Formats: sequence, C-alpha cells, structure tokens
Amino acid sequence: MKMRIYRVGSRPSTRGSEANFTGNVRIDPLFGPDEPARTSGAWVTFEPGARTAWHRHPLGQHLIVTAGCGWTQCWEGPKKEIRAGDVVHCNCGQKHWHGATETTGMSHIAIQEWQDGTPVEWLEKVSDAQYRSAIEPD
Repeated sequence: MKMRIYRVGSRPSTRGSEANFTGNVRIDPLFGPDEPARTSGAWVTFEPGARTAWHRHPLGQHLIVTAGCGWTQCWEGPKKEIRAGDVVHCNCGQKHWHGATETTGMSHIAIQEWQDGTPVEWLEKVSDAQYRSAIEPD
C-alpha cells in the first residue's frame, strides 16, 4: 500500500488517564508508529483547568496548538502562554507539562517519536501551585 487514509472516527477517542492528567482531557489518535517509521500523533483536547502530569519524551515532541489558549512549562523554567497557531518543540528528554488555562480550553496536535516501545515517560503530577504560578511574557 502506497498511501493510507485514516478516516475521521476510525479510531476511538479515549479519556486521559487520571494517573497522567488532571481534569478532563480527550485524546483522539491520529496515526501510530507504523514501521519503519516511529512517529505517532494525537489530537488532545483539554477543558479549562486540565493539564498533563510532568513528563518527558525520549526523542522530543512537537505540539501544534489548534484552538484556545494554554500554558506550558519546562522543569525549573518559566510558565509560558501558548495560543492557536503556535508550535512548541520540547527537546529530547526535557521534563515539561502542558494544558489549558484555568478559564479557557486548549487543543493541540502532539507529534512524537517512539524509542524502546514508548514515546513518553510519565512523572509526577503538576501541583496546583506550579499550575497557578506566574506567566513569564516572551
């Protein structure tokens, strides 16, 4: 097969697990790491106040913000605002989180590569104090 079309609705949505997310998060898989490729993608929708736990990607991650307004932060770095149209790159192994603001939902497409059978290492949850920390302007 030279071309594959993934039809809308052909892959079921899932709810972000309570172990890895805070709040209501919907994950819509877009494509998997079909060999020899090792890249996968998902459309992730965060309701206001929802966010990931701290995590890292062995080969990095790109986020393409498609709707709304959100926040992202690297470990020991400033919290940044992200908006529809922004593209965020998280370097290989960089501990970070991302999610919606307290009052506005946010959706993004997440693209990451797999290594040793996984694209992500989940860590501890983002505390409320970390989530509510001040935003550093660009």
